[in-house]
Amino acid sequence: MICQTSPFLLSVKSLKYITLFQRVCAISNNLNTKGSDHMTVDIGNRLRHLRLMHNLSQRELAKRAGVTNSTISLIESNASNPSVGALKRILDGIPIGLAEFFSFEPEKPRKAFYAAEELVEIGKGPISYRQIGENLFGRSLQILKEVYQPGADTGKVPLVHDGEEGGIVLSGRIEVTVDDERRILGPGDAYYFESRRPHRFRCVGPVPCEVISACTPPTF
Repeated sequence: MICQTSPFLLSVKSLKYITLFQRVCAISNNLNTKGSDHMTVDIGNRLRHLRLMHNLSQRELAKRAGVTNSTISLIESNASNPSVGALKRILDGIPIGLAEFFSFEPEKPRKAFYAAEELVEIGKGPISYRQIGENLFGRSLQILKEVYQPGADTGKVPLVHDGEEGGIVLSGRIEVTVDDERRILGPGDAYYFESRRPHRFRCVGPVPCEVISACTPPTF
């Protein structure tokens, strides 16, 4: 579906709504163009922010929209670009319209300092990811304090997402695999690579491993 501005819309008195309609149409055209490299709107972080604003889990939103939990996860991590129809179906589950979705611009937080107890836990199980800042929508950088319990593993299926990431090991030992290259890193060692390269992390040794990492843009 390609949006075109209908002549009757030009008679609308409010320029605000004309501009908004044109913006949605432009974005809709991008969404419907496979392999488009012109996507300028961060669909994933925008959807995540609005979902959390409405106190919805990924599972609950997926249930409301009639899609799988993995579909929501892939979109929010920007690993999948939804069609206009699929996005509208998901937004109906919040509920919010396409125009409101694309026009939404939250205020950027001015907070500069965070106490240890203010870091937000986004990990689960034997892997802890404590994030600096709760809302990263509109931000360019994600910083995490990671703790891997002995034997903890990000999984046999490699992680792949947009951006670049790097980290430095504070304590313990961690096995990092990037493509076909594998290295065991200890305190003071570091890594830095493009996040589109398949990667995996596994704690080796008898003690937990602590890592400080950063990812830009925040797509993890």
